[in-house]
Amino acid sequence: MGWFWADAPAAPASPPNKPLSPPKDTRPPPSCPMNKPAPVAAPSACPMNPPKDGEEKLNPLNLMPDLANVRQPSQKIDLPTERTVSSIPKGEAETEGKWEYPSPQQMYNALIRKGHDQTPEDAVQAMVAVHNFLNEGAWGEIKTWEHRWSSGLWEGLKASFTGEATPMEVKGSDPEGEPRLLRFQGRSQDPTPKSQILQLVGKVFPNRATPPPFDRHDWFVKRKDGEVRRYVIDYYSGGLENDLPVFYLDVRPAIDSVGQGVERLGMWTGGVWRKATGASVRAAEARAAAEAKKDE
Repeated sequence: MGWFWADAPAAPASPPNKPLSPPKDTRPPPSCPMNKPAPVAAPSACPMNPPKDGEEKLNPLNLMPDLANVRQPSQKIDLPTERTVSSIPKGEAETEGKWEYPSPQQMYNALIRKGHDQTPEDAVQAMVAVHNFLNEGAWGEIKTWEHRWSSGLWEGLKASFTGEATPMEVKGSDPEGEPRLLRFQGRSQDPTPKSQILQLVGKVFPNRATPPPFDRHDWFVKRKDGEVRRYVIDYYSGGLENDLPVFYLDVRPAIDSVGQGVERLGMWTGGVWRKATGASVRAAEARAAAEAKKDE
């Protein structure tokens, strides 16, 4: 997952977040590796693992090599070389635009480079669509965290425990205040502590066991005040529902500081508190009343 490109090349216990299911026409075939959690010893589900030092030049924004957007000599069918622009703001300033996803041809070249030469060529476009879909979902989750906590710990805690919206949540979207993705790193071989705990819980309580995440990414996000936060994303496969692959994303701030630990604790305990006390219902009723008054 997460194959963004900085520059155009020259030639779960149940997983915690809601499941994501791609559109029907983007379903990968059963042989597609995106439908299967990768074994621990196998290459990453995202075959763009950074090479060892000295092997080739890496892009510092994603620790990946730039791959040519050209057809492989052994390729049997033509693959599109057009790249899709994501919704994810890129870099330090608005002038840097948005991140671009790899084209199907670049995806195929990456698979070949990592030895996945049995991948059906006609499955690559579906794989790209699922890849893009998951990354858009991951960014949506990050924006939810940022809208809750970028106004400060007190505002975030108050919103978490009362159900009231923070100023950023009220705005919904503010181009000048939106977070920006500076860089990211694939770390499929470095399981997160949380995913390891979930696997341990599954061993103790087999009825709650889930497969380990098939990929892990760290995204470095710049807040509106210039502070850089690291987010951790675990990608889980949820099997099939109605013949469509389902994926779960566990997106949360890395605990790199006391404040980030408070944010994670506040988001979880606040949700439990609102359910137990009925604060969520009262907040929803208050918002509905405010909207009705606005329409009068």
